[in-house]
Amino acid sequence: MQRIEHRACAGGWQDVYRHHSATLGCDMQFAVYLPPQAATQALPVLYWLSGLTCTEQNFITKAGAQRYAAEHGVIIVAPDTSPRGDGVADAEGYDLGKGAGFYLNATRAPWATHYRMHDYVAQELPALVEASFPATAARAISGHSMGGHGALVIALRNPGRYRSVSAFSPIVAPSQVPWGEKAFTAYLGEDRAAWLAWDASALIAGADERLPLLVDQGEADEFLQTQLQPQRLQQACDAAGHPLTLRLQPGYDHSYYFIASFIGEHIAHHARALRG
Repeated sequence: MQRIEHRACAGGWQDVYRHHSATLGCDMQFAVYLPPQAATQALPVLYWLSGLTCTEQNFITKAGAQRYAAEHGVIIVAPDTSPRGDGVADAEGYDLGKGAGFYLNATRAPWATHYRMHDYVAQELPALVEASFPATAARAISGHSMGGHGALVIALRNPGRYRSVSAFSPIVAPSQVPWGEKAFTAYLGEDRAAWLAWDASALIAGADERLPLLVDQGEADEFLQTQLQPQRLQQACDAAGHPLTLRLQPGYDHSYYFIASFIGEHIAHHARALRG
């Protein structure tokens, strides 16, 4: 593992590392923010998953999360959104291939060779973080858009692994919207029944753990009706009795201005659960 960025921020350090991922079969980068408390004690970790077209850079440069992480004593780890490299399969367009891993384990060629972001985020990366940094095994997970989908699905598929989960503008029912239909067809094949294992709204009914969900959605989001459709998650949670706090925020769109406006509340939410 090689540290390739090291910057003072909010009393702590915003770093970026590169390492070889055995799960993905390629080199990967991830960002880690170590708040000042990390100099003297082990701290819980919030994993942040970004959206389509993003790398580890978008969140650490735009969200303004470091000062809240420093306030609450939480490490933030932000991985890239897909495998990368010359030998990694790719496609035309922003919503498939590199930058669009959808946090699942692909089963269809040529994607299955490298696109195993679920296992990377849920297993390999936490093992690396907990072995390399002053991090405890208390974990939370959050994300935006495609990353919000990833956060919800990974938490639902791994009961007991996370203390809390939240999302901004998540793709809550990818099996029923264009972004998800395109990606799932490529990564998983034509069998729509297989898609449901990676769809948060479908997973709710059989969830083994009733981990409360916190979701913020901007009402002026340009993708609200076509791609996000948070009402589907609300309906699924209502039917299953699964705790959900869905906050519709007037005037906010899909951008990082929205995330920056509410990330402090999300980090406080996670901090309470992580220290509980």
